[in-house]
Amino acid sequence: MSRRLPVIGILGGGQLARMLALAATPLGVRCSVVDGSADACAGQIAPLRVADWRDLASMEQFAAAVDVVTFDFENAPAATAEWLRQRVPVYPSPEALAVAQDRVSEKALFRDIGLDTPAFAAVSTRAELDAAVARIGVPSILKTRRLGYDGKGQFRLRSGADVDAAWAALRAQATPHGLVLEAFVPFMRELSVIAVRGRDGGFRAWPLTQNWHHEGILALSFAPALVSAELAATALEKARTLAEKLDYVGVFALELFEHEGRLLGNEMAPRVHNSGHWTIEGAVTSQFENHVRAVLGLPLGATALRAPSLMFNWIGALPEPVAGALALADVHWHDYGKESRPGRKVGHATISSADSAQLLARAQDLAQVLGRAAQLAPALPVLQAGMQHNA
Repeated sequence: MSRRLPVIGILGGGQLARMLALAATPLGVRCSVVDGSADACAGQIAPLRVADWRDLASMEQFAAAVDVVTFDFENAPAATAEWLRQRVPVYPSPEALAVAQDRVSEKALFRDIGLDTPAFAAVSTRAELDAAVARIGVPSILKTRRLGYDGKGQFRLRSGADVDAAWAALRAQATPHGLVLEAFVPFMRELSVIAVRGRDGGFRAWPLTQNWHHEGILALSFAPALVSAELAATALEKARTLAEKLDYVGVFALELFEHEGRLLGNEMAPRVHNSGHWTIEGAVTSQFENHVRAVLGLPLGATALRAPSLMFNWIGALPEPVAGALALADVHWHDYGKESRPGRKVGHATISSADSAQLLARAQDLAQVLGRAAQLAPALPVLQAGMQHNA
């Protein structure tokens, strides 16, 4: 008699769902994916149902075929998640998903748990925008409250002269979803906590990660971030408090700014996260495996660092030559099977090395082979500081 394998249903069929399915397979777990695109890259790895998430007839069939539902995209409709929860367990909860979908609710939650944020104001009319600019000042950033990611739905105000252009660019979103004006913070570094909470309330976090973005999209991540033990402990404590406040189950990312020696909350992602991809090779248990464990109620795996790690994010097209990159020691290549497109995440490479000096050398070799010296440049001072620290 054949053994029935547990099935995780995933709303969203991008590279995160793809990597979840790859992590689930060794655990004897199958994944089933629902996405509106027939060419969703997770469909190369797991069965793909092409359907709109608001098509409840399709969702009914989906729910009947899975044991638990999760997401690879934070803009999956919270209403659909709640509808599914009446039929099958859904993790993280629809409530956590809804909070993370609204930048104003998200920042209010951060402040509620004692995590400060940049100054912000909700905006739905031009008069409210003018009042917010007068109070918060410039430079600042006007954003959609909902549906923005990877730099989309944002307009930076460098001076008061930009207010007209900002309103013209985003006013169409002001009525259905609302906007938010956020103060621009000249932060020292961008950090993220990748953490996981199980069904039983168990909590674990990976070493703090430092990130660099280009045009609103993650370009590089390095772990462990070179911050004080006190700052790292504060970041993890805030992540734990946030997870407990939401009764969260699964992996999530808490994105932070370090500014004048303190942490400011930027965003929360209620899913596995781009800045945690290094955990596949660089940690004892990857973020993807631990998300699978968490949503199924299995014991969580250790999140300790195996080796210092640096992740290059490939945007638009995979760099060449791939063979040249694979010839280098300590390089791990991930091709998401996507067609090239401007601004699209199509793959990543991770370098995990025994120490910071070796990591720096490997990173420079990879950047040289692929012609990506400019992408590596922002991280070089941090890697060099790590090498000196460990000398």
